[in-house]
Amino acid sequence: MSQQRTELVWHRVADRDELPEGRVKTVTAGHKSLCLTHFEGRHAALDNRCPHQGGPLGEGSIEKGLLRCPWHGWDYHPCTGKAPGFDDGVETFQLEEREDGIFVGLPAEASHTATVTDVMAQTMTAWGIDAVFGMVGHSNLGLADALRLEEEAGNLRFFGVRHEGAAAFACSGYAKLTGRPAACLTIAGPGATNLLTGLWDAKVDRAPVLALTGQVDTQVLGPGAFQEVDLASAFSAVTAFSQTVLHDSKHAELVALALKTAIVQRDVAHLIFPDEVQTLPAPEGAEPSEPRGRIANASIAPPLESLDAALELLRGAKRPTIVVGHGARFSMDSVIELAEMLDAPVLTTFKAKGIIPDDHPLACGVLGRSGTSIASYFMNEADVLLVFGASFSNHTGITPKIPTIQVDFDRMALGKFHAIEVPVWGDIDVTAQALLTELVDADAANVEGADGGPSGDSEREVEGSGHGSPAAPSASGAPLAHGASSKVNPRGEIAERWAIWRDEKARRREDDRGRGLNSATVFEALSIAVDEDAVIAVDVGNNTYSFGRYFECRNQSVLMSGYLGSIGFGFPAAMGAWAAEGDRRQIVSVSGDGGFGQYMGEITTAVKYGMDITHVLLNNSELGKISKEQRAGQWDVWQTSLQNPNFAEFASGCGALGIRVTSPDELDGALRQALDHEGPALVEIITDVELI
Repeated sequence: MSQQRTELVWHRVADRDELPEGRVKTVTAGHKSLCLTHFEGRHAALDNRCPHQGGPLGEGSIEKGLLRCPWHGWDYHPCTGKAPGFDDGVETFQLEEREDGIFVGLPAEASHTATVTDVMAQTMTAWGIDAVFGMVGHSNLGLADALRLEEEAGNLRFFGVRHEGAAAFACSGYAKLTGRPAACLTIAGPGATNLLTGLWDAKVDRAPVLALTGQVDTQVLGPGAFQEVDLASAFSAVTAFSQTVLHDSKHAELVALALKTAIVQRDVAHLIFPDEVQTLPAPEGAEPSEPRGRIANASIAPPLESLDAALELLRGAKRPTIVVGHGARFSMDSVIELAEMLDAPVLTTFKAKGIIPDDHPLACGVLGRSGTSIASYFMNEADVLLVFGASFSNHTGITPKIPTIQVDFDRMALGKFHAIEVPVWGDIDVTAQALLTELVDADAANVEGADGGPSGDSEREVEGSGHGSPAAPSASGAPLAHGASSKVNPRGEIAERWAIWRDEKARRREDDRGRGLNSATVFEALSIAVDEDAVIAVDVGNNTYSFGRYFECRNQSVLMSGYLGSIGFGFPAAMGAWAAEGDRRQIVSVSGDGGFGQYMGEITTAVKYGMDITHVLLNNSELGKISKEQRAGQWDVWQTSLQNPNFAEFASGCGALGIRVTSPDELDGALRQALDHEGPALVEIITDVELI
C-alpha cells in the first residue's frame, strides 16, 4: 500500500516537534490532503479520506491504538493504515523526518485535464463576464476551480462575499451601471436560495445577471439529500433562462444561451451545476463559445407611422415636456439635444435621477414621491408628454390626463398601465435622433419657404405659424418646431422654480431640534463633496426620499432598488459599481442604519479587496420610514426602534476608515476625509428622524 520512493516529489508538511505523541492532524502536500499521525514515537502519512464516506481522518483521534474516523468510527492502524479484521484500509505515503522538518513524498502531480466547467468558464469570459461575486463551497468546487483558472489568466476577478444576497445585489448594481452582466456563484441549497432577493431586484429593474449555483450529485437528486433543493423550481419565476448542466449537455452552448438571454432580454439567467458534472473531462476538441454573430444590433428604428403620429403631436404642442426613465440612461445625449431643440422641460423618474444634470437650464429634477415641486409643476403645465424609457410607476405619478408619446425598446412597456396616444416601439437613441432630424428639417423648410425659396407645403406652413412667417428662434438659438411659433419658452420659469426650491432647502437646513443633523444639511454637503461623475448607490428608506429631494446631481450615476425597493441594496450595489468602474470613478453609497445593518459584514469584503467605497450612513436608530407610515395610517408606532453599534467603530474594527459625525460643523471635513481615503470608508452621521 505504500508508495515507491523513486520519482517522488517531497513536500515539507510539519516541524519535527509539531505533533505530540498520540495525536493526528490534517496536512497538505501540494494538492493532496493527508492525515499526519504520531504513534509510538513514529510519524506516518495516510490518505486523509476515509473510504467509507470520505470522513477526514486528520480530524479523528487515536483510541486504544487505532485511528478512529470522526464521522462513523471506522478504525485504522495509525501507521500502516490497515483496518483490523479486513483486507482494505487507507493508502499510506513515504515520510522522512529530516533536521528541518517532516517531509512526505508524492508522485509528481499530473498536468491539469480540461473539464467541462473550464470550457464553460472560458465561454463566460468570452461573452464579457469579468466579475464574479459569491462564496466557494462544497458543492461548487469544480466550477470554482475553473473560475480560478480564468482569474489566474487575467480574464476575470472573483470577489468572495460574506452573504450570497450581497453577491446578487452587487451583480444587480454592476448591471444597472453598465448594462452588462456580472455573475454570482453559490453552493446548493441555502447558498442558492440566498440569491433570490437580489435576483428579483435585477429582474424587475431589467438588469442582466448570470447566476451560477452548485447542486448535489445527480445520483442523489430526488430523495432529499443534504442541502438538496429543487433549484429549477425555486428559480423558475425569477429567471428568463434556467437549466441544469448534465453529463452530455452542450456545455459551452448552455453558457452562450444563458448569457444571450440575460443580455437581450435584460433579465436573469441561471445555470445549475451538479457536483460530479463539474469535474468531467471536456470532450476532445471542445472550444468555448463566442458572442460574434450571436447578438443582433438593438438599434431598431421606430415604424414610420408611429414616428409621424409623434411628430404631429409635438408640432402642435405649445408646452411639450419630456420625461425620462432609467431606460434612457445610455441615450441622453440625443434626448437632451431634442429637448434643447424643443425647449422642453426634462423631468426624470427617481430611478433616473441624475441622467440630466440638475444645473442644465431645462432640467426640472425628479418627478413623484421622491422628487420636488419643480418637476410636478411642469408636468401639470404640459400639453404633451414625451416619455423615454420610463415604466409609469405609481411612485412616479406620470399623469394619464395629458396626451402622451411613449418611446421604449420593450413593446410590453408601451401603454402597460393605461392607454396612451402614441406608443413608439424603437431604440431610444435612434428614435430621439429621428424626431430631432424631422423637426429640424421641417424648421429649415419653414425658414426657406418664408424667405421666398421653394417650400414643399406652403399651406401647412401658413396653418402652423398662423401668419406664414418663419418660425421664431428658441432661447437656445435653435428654430422652434414647425407649427409651434407660439410655444412657451420655459427656461425662465425653470430657473425661477429652482430658486424657490433652493430657498426652501436653505430654510430647512436651519432646522435643529438637538437630536441630530437634518437631511437637507447632509445632502447639501454631499452634493458639494462628491465628484461630479461619481457613482452613488442609494438604499431604501427615508434616506432615499431625502436624497431624491435634496441632492443635486451634476453628472453622477445613481443606482437604486427601483421596483423591488429592497432595503440593504446600497452597499452591495456599490461593491458591484466598484468592480465595474472603481479605477475610473468615485464610488459612494448612502443608506440608513436599517439598510446598512442588512449587509454590514460586507465592509470586510470591501477591506479584503481594497474597494475604494465611501459609505454615508444616516443613523437615527429607527426604521424611520416605517414609523412614518404607521403614523400616517393611524397605527401605533411599534417595533421600529433599532439597537445599533457605533458604526464608525465597527468599520474601523473591520479595517476600514470609520468617522462619526454628531454636529453640522464636523460634516464637511468628515466627508472630505472619507472621500480622499484610499480604500473603504464609512461616515456615520447621527440624524434626526423627524427632519427628513
